[in-house]
Amino acid sequence: MSDQSVNVSVTVGDVKVQFSGSAESVMASVFNFLSKQVPAMDLAKKVSLNYEVTELVGRYASLVKITPEGPRVIPDSEVRLSDKDMVALQLVASRIAKDTGKAQDDAMQVSEIQSATALNPKSISSRISEMVKAGHVARDDKEPGKYRITTAGIHWLNSLVEKKVSRA
Repeated sequence: MSDQSVNVSVTVGDVKVQFSGSAESVMASVFNFLSKQVPAMDLAKKVSLNYEVTELVGRYASLVKITPEGPRVIPDSEVRLSDKDMVALQLVASRIAKDTGKAQDDAMQVSEIQSATALNPKSISSRISEMVKAGHVARDDKEPGKYRITTAGIHWLNSLVEKKVSRA
C-alpha cells in the first residue's frame, strides 16, 4: 500500500487545493490545510477525545500483545499492576484486536477476562462494577454480560499506567 499514490482534492469556499503522494503525507496535508481554513475544526480537535488504534498500540505495546490465543496483558516483570489495571488493560487489548481486524468484537465476558488474565472471577466482577460506575467500562447493549472499555476509561488508564511504567 505504501507504493500507491493518493490524490485528494479539497474545496473550502472559494479555495480549491489538490494533494498527491503517500497516504500519510496526503492525510497530514489535508488535516493541516483544513485546520488553517476552518478554525472551528481546530478548536474541535483540541476538545475531542478519540483513541485511534495506532495511538493505543504505541502506548500499550509494552503491556499487551495479540497472541494466537487472543489479546493478552503481558507486562514487564518490573511493572506492578492491580487487578483493576489488568482488567482495563485486557479490555484495551481486546479493543486493539478488534481495531486491527484480529477479533470481531471488543466486548468481553467476565469468564473471557478470567481466562485471559487468570484473575479471580469475583475480583474481576467487583473491579468491572467499580469501573462501570466510574464510566470507564460500559455494558454491551446487545449482550449485557459483556463489557468494553470506554473512551473515558482509556483516558483514565493512560494516566494510571503512565505513572506505573515511569516508576518501573
